[in-house]
Amino acid sequence: MNKGIEIQDLYELRAVSDPRLSPSGDEAVYVKTYMCEEKNEYFSTLHSIRLQDKTTRQWTFGEQKISTPRWSPDGRKIAFVSNRSGVNQLYLFHRDGGEAEQLTDYQKGVSNPVWSPCGEKISVSLRLEKGETFETKEGEEEKLKPYVATGMKYKSDDRGFDDNCYSQIAVVDVASKKIRRVTDDVHDYTLHSWSPDGQHIAFSVDRTEDKDFSFQSDLYIFNLEMNEYKKVNKETGYYGGAAWSPDGKHLAYMGHGREYENATHNKVWLHHIETGHSICLTEGMDLPIGDYLNSDSIQGSSQTGILWSNDYESFYFLASDAGNTVLYYAHIDGAIYPALLQEEQHIYGFDFDSTRQVMLIAMSKPTEPGELYTLHVPSGELTEITSLNGELLGNRELSSPQSFMYTGAKDWPVQGWIMKPVGYEEGKKYPLIVEIHGGPHTMYGNTFFHEFQVLASKGYAVLYVNPRGSHGYGQEFVDAVRGDYGGGDYEDIMAAVEYALEEFPFIDETRLGVTGGSYGGFMTNWIIGHSDKFKAAATQRSISNWISFYGVSDIGYYFSEWQIQSDLGDIETLWKRSPLAYVKNMNTPLLILHSEKDYRCPIEQAEQLFIALKREKKDVRFVRFPESNHNLSRTGKPSLREARLQEIVDWFGEHL
Repeated sequence: MNKGIEIQDLYELRAVSDPRLSPSGDEAVYVKTYMCEEKNEYFSTLHSIRLQDKTTRQWTFGEQKISTPRWSPDGRKIAFVSNRSGVNQLYLFHRDGGEAEQLTDYQKGVSNPVWSPCGEKISVSLRLEKGETFETKEGEEEKLKPYVATGMKYKSDDRGFDDNCYSQIAVVDVASKKIRRVTDDVHDYTLHSWSPDGQHIAFSVDRTEDKDFSFQSDLYIFNLEMNEYKKVNKETGYYGGAAWSPDGKHLAYMGHGREYENATHNKVWLHHIETGHSICLTEGMDLPIGDYLNSDSIQGSSQTGILWSNDYESFYFLASDAGNTVLYYAHIDGAIYPALLQEEQHIYGFDFDSTRQVMLIAMSKPTEPGELYTLHVPSGELTEITSLNGELLGNRELSSPQSFMYTGAKDWPVQGWIMKPVGYEEGKKYPLIVEIHGGPHTMYGNTFFHEFQVLASKGYAVLYVNPRGSHGYGQEFVDAVRGDYGGGDYEDIMAAVEYALEEFPFIDETRLGVTGGSYGGFMTNWIIGHSDKFKAAATQRSISNWISFYGVSDIGYYFSEWQIQSDLGDIETLWKRSPLAYVKNMNTPLLILHSEKDYRCPIEQAEQLFIALKREKKDVRFVRFPESNHNLSRTGKPSLREARLQEIVDWFGEHL
C-alpha cells in the first residue's frame, strides 16, 4: 500500500498558474512553480503546450520567479515578468526562439503587463513617488533614520511600512523600450484593460484625499491622448476587474456598494459606453463573484476576472458556490448559467478561445493539485492536458473528503466535510482534528489541501466546515457573523463536531483536536475558552484581544468596527468578544504559532495569550517564525512552512 502525503512532499508538489491561450488557439502558455529545498525558495518556469497533441516546451530556465505571461495580439511574442535580474522586470520572448529581451530596467520593478490592441505597446504597473522619474537611481545606502507615520494606513501585511510610493501606470514602447508615465499623483491605480481601439484604458483608483476613512475604489475610463477621466460607477464602493467587449460598446466589471462592508457580495456590472448607464447583471444570483476558496497549494496569479466572447454579447466569470468555484456564462440580456457542471471543482484560472469555443482551465480537486484542462463549451467535454503531479500522486494514497449537510445555529443548514485517515480500517477508532478557516469571509471546499492530507496520513480524521460568515451560501449567511463573533459561528462549529460524532462512528470522542488560522485562530482560542471538549488545540496567526488589535493591526481600526461593530469607545464589547477575557477557563493544551512580521494579526496577540496562560500555569507552547508575515502557511519560506506543519503534527501526536 502506498503511503500518504507527507510534509516533505511540499518540495515535490508542482503548481500550475496563469494559463493563456495563443490568439490562434492552438497553443497555451502557463507558469509552473515549485519549492526548492536546497535554496529555501520558490522558483518558477514558463512553459507552452500544444493543445492537439499535448506536447510541451520549457521557455525559461534557472533560479527565477516568472509571472503574468501575455501573448501579443499577433501571437508572435510573449511578454512576462521575471525577477532574474534581482527585481521584477518586463521581458519579451519571440515565439520562434532566442533569448528573452528585457524591456524595462526600473529599480523598483514592474508588474501586471497588458498589451495594447496594436501590439506596439505594453502598459505596466509600478510603484513611484510623486514626480519620480524612471531614470532616478538609488544613491548610497543611507544611515538608519526614524520612520514617520502621518496616516492610519501606514503599514500593510504584504508590503510592510509605507514607503511614500504609489502604484502608477506607465506604457512601454516595445520597439524603442521607452517608457511613458500615464499617472503621476499620490493615489494607487489598478490597471485593468485597453479599449479595442487603443485610445482608452480602464483602471480603478481611490482619489479621496482623506485615505484614513476612505474605503472605496472607483472605476474610470481614461483617454490616453486627451488625458481625460470618466468615472464609470455611480455608487460608492469597490469596483474593478473591467474588461471591454470586442466591439468597444460595453465594459463589464465587478464590484459592490459596501452595503455589508467587507462581507458584501461582489457582483457583475455592465456599462454601456455610449449612454454611460450601468446595470447589475448578477443581482439575483446571491453568490459572490470571484474565487474565495481556501487552499495552501495554489501558487502564482491567474485570470479570475471577466473574459468576453467574440460575439460581443456574452462573457465568462467565476463565482464561489457552496465549496466550489464555478465558471459562469453571462449574456448582456441578463441570461446567466454555469458553463461547467461538476460536483467537485476549484477553477482558479481560465482563458477562452471564442472561435473554437474552447476554454482553458486551471482546476484543482480534493485529491488533485491544480492541473490544466480544456473544456469544449458546446459539448461540455472536459480533457486534462497536464499531469504535473501525476508521478507523485501515483505513489501516494490520498483521503477523499465526504461532503455533508447538518443543522447549525437558528436551524440554518451548514456544509461540512469529513476525511478518513489514510489506511482507514473498519471498526477502528481514530482521533479527529477540526480545521477552521480564516477570513471569516472565505470558504473551505473542493480543492487540494496539503495540510489536510498530511494530517490524514498521520492517522487523523479531519473535519472542516463553513460556519456562518463563510462565502458561498448567500448574502445573509456571510453577513451573519458580523457583530456576533463567538455566537452563531461557534455554535455552527460545535454542532458539526456533535454531528460528526453521531454520524461517523470511527471517530474517538476522547481524542479531539482543533486548529485554525487568523479568524480560525480567533475561533480556536474562543472554543477552548468556552469548552473543554477538545484534548489539544493549535492556534495560528490568531486574534486574542480586540482592544489592542484595534490599534496594532494594519486593518484593525476599521475591521473591528465592521466585524465586531465596536470601537475604542466601547471597550466592554471589544473585551467581551476577546478570547483573552476567558483565559482562566482555558484548560486545553495549546500550541501557539505566529509569524514575527505579521502585521495583519500582529504577534503581540500571541504574546498576550502566551503570558496569560503561563501565568495561570496552563499547558502552552509558543513558536515564533522569523521574517514571516500573515501568509506563512501559503507563501512563507519553505523551511518554515515545513517547520510549522511539523509543530502541528508533533503537538497533536503528543496530546491525542
